[in-house]
Amino acid sequence: MKSNLSEFTPLAPLDLAAPASDDLETFKPENVCSKMIRYKVENGRLTRLDFTGGCDGNLKAISALVEGMKVTDVVDKLKGITCGKKDTSCVDQLCVALLGAAR
Repeated sequence: MKSNLSEFTPLAPLDLAAPASDDLETFKPENVCSKMIRYKVENGRLTRLDFTGGCDGNLKAISALVEGMKVTDVVDKLKGITCGKKDTSCVDQLCVALLGAAR
Protein backbone atom coordinates (compact mmCIF):
# COMPACT_ATOMS: atom_id res chain seq x y z
CA MET A 1 0.00 0.00 0.00
CA LYS A 2 1.45 3.32 -1.03
CA SER A 3 1.15 6.23 1.40
CA ASN A 4 0.48 9.75 0.27
CA LEU A 5 2.37 12.11 2.58
CA SER A 6 0.12 14.98 1.60
CA GLU A 7 -2.64 13.30 3.62
CA PHE A 8 -0.83 14.08 6.88
CA THR A 9 -1.19 17.37 8.69
CA PRO A 10 2.11 18.74 9.99
CA LEU A 11 2.45 19.22 13.72
CA ALA A 12 2.03 22.75 14.97
CA PRO A 13 5.21 24.25 16.42
CA LEU A 14 5.48 24.43 20.18
CA ASP A 15 4.45 27.82 21.47
CA LEU A 16 6.91 28.23 24.32
CA ALA A 17 6.00 31.89 24.61
CA ALA A 18 2.39 31.06 25.44
CA PRO A 19 1.40 32.35 28.85
CA ALA A 20 1.47 29.72 31.54
CA SER A 21 -1.63 29.04 33.56
CA ASP A 22 -1.92 31.74 36.21
CA ASP A 23 -0.78 29.67 39.18
CA LEU A 24 1.58 27.10 37.63
CA GLU A 25 5.34 27.09 38.12
CA THR A 26 7.28 26.85 34.86
CA PHE A 27 10.59 25.02 34.39
CA LYS A 28 12.70 24.64 31.25
CA PRO A 29 14.35 21.20 31.37
CA GLU A 30 17.82 20.57 29.95
CA ASN A 31 19.12 17.73 27.73
CA VAL A 32 15.73 16.03 27.30
CA CYS A 33 13.00 15.96 24.66
CA SER A 34 10.41 17.88 26.67
CA LYS A 35 10.77 21.64 26.32
CA MET A 36 8.69 22.88 29.25
CA ILE A 37 7.35 21.51 32.53
CA ARG A 38 4.48 23.28 34.26
CA TYR A 39 3.41 22.17 37.71
CA LYS A 40 1.69 23.21 40.89
CA VAL A 41 2.47 22.19 44.45
CA GLU A 42 -0.08 22.66 47.21
CA ASN A 43 0.46 21.61 50.81
CA GLY A 44 3.53 19.59 49.81
CA ARG A 45 1.67 17.66 47.10
CA LEU A 46 1.99 17.82 43.33
CA THR A 47 -1.51 18.87 42.26
CA ARG A 48 -0.95 19.65 38.57
CA LEU A 49 1.68 18.56 36.06
CA ASP A 50 1.96 19.23 32.32
CA PHE A 51 4.88 18.51 30.00
CA THR A 52 5.32 20.27 26.65
CA GLY A 53 7.10 18.08 24.12
CA GLY A 54 8.67 14.74 24.88
CA CYS A 55 7.02 11.32 24.69
CA ASP A 56 3.40 12.45 24.87
CA GLY A 57 1.71 9.26 26.04
CA ASN A 58 4.38 8.36 28.57
CA LEU A 59 4.48 11.85 30.06
CA LYS A 60 0.67 12.01 30.27
CA ALA A 61 0.75 8.68 32.11
CA ILE A 62 3.47 9.87 34.50
CA SER A 63 1.48 13.06 35.13
CA ALA A 64 -1.65 11.08 35.95
CA LEU A 65 0.26 8.74 38.26
CA VAL A 66 2.10 11.38 40.29
CA GLU A 67 -0.59 14.04 40.62
CA GLY A 68 -1.73 14.14 44.23
CA MET A 69 1.49 12.53 45.51
CA LYS A 70 3.73 14.14 48.10
CA VAL A 71 6.60 15.97 46.39
CA THR A 72 9.08 14.04 48.54
CA ASP A 73 7.63 10.72 47.31
CA VAL A 74 7.76 11.87 43.67
CA VAL A 75 11.42 12.85 44.05
CA ASP A 76 12.27 9.60 45.90
CA LYS A 77 10.77 7.51 43.07
CA LEU A 78 11.86 9.45 39.98
CA LYS A 79 15.15 11.24 40.80
CA GLY A 80 18.08 9.80 38.87
CA ILE A 81 16.05 7.99 36.20
CA THR A 82 17.85 8.27 32.85
CA CYS A 83 16.60 8.10 29.26
CA GLY A 84 18.62 6.14 26.72
CA LYS A 85 22.25 7.23 26.84
CA LYS A 86 21.39 10.56 28.49
CA ASP A 87 22.33 11.14 32.11
CA THR A 88 18.86 12.56 32.83
CA SER A 89 15.24 12.15 31.72
CA CYS A 90 12.07 14.21 31.64
CA VAL A 91 11.02 12.89 35.06
CA ASP A 92 14.52 13.46 36.46
CA GLN A 93 14.24 17.05 35.23
CA LEU A 94 10.87 17.29 37.00
CA CYS A 95 12.73 16.38 40.20
CA VAL A 96 15.29 19.09 39.50
CA ALA A 97 12.41 21.56 39.22
CA LEU A 98 10.71 20.33 42.37
CA LEU A 99 13.93 20.37 44.39
CA GLY A 100 14.74 23.87 43.12
CA ALA A 101 11.27 25.09 44.05
CA ALA A 102 11.64 23.69 47.56
CA ARG A 103 14.61 26.00 48.25
